Amino acid sequence: MGEAERGDTAPRRRVTYWCANGHETRPSFAIEAQIPDSWDCPRCGLPASVDSGNPPPVPRNEPYKTHLAYVKERRSEEEARQILEEALQQLRGRVNRGEVIL
Repeated sequence: MGEAERGDTAPRRRVTYWCANGHETRPSFAIEAQIPDSWDCPRCGLPASVDSGNPPPVPRNEPYKTHLAYVKERRSEEEARQILEEALQQLRGRVNRGEVIL
């Protein structure tokens, strides 16, 4: 099936993007389409821009944090001891009332 069966294609323009690794990507867009400021590089996945001299910086990936790491950011050691002591007192009270069997 060629152009004769489908009709003429929309006029297009190619835009060149560069990533921080120096990869060049040239996607094509319809003439009337708005050109995006950035484009993901298909070779390395980094963001790319139309400014070859100033490509976007490599994004910083924050390391995975456990739930405990987030808790330690919000609580001091003293607060953690107090919370633990309160929870243990509640548990001991439930054990004494026969609600919990250890």
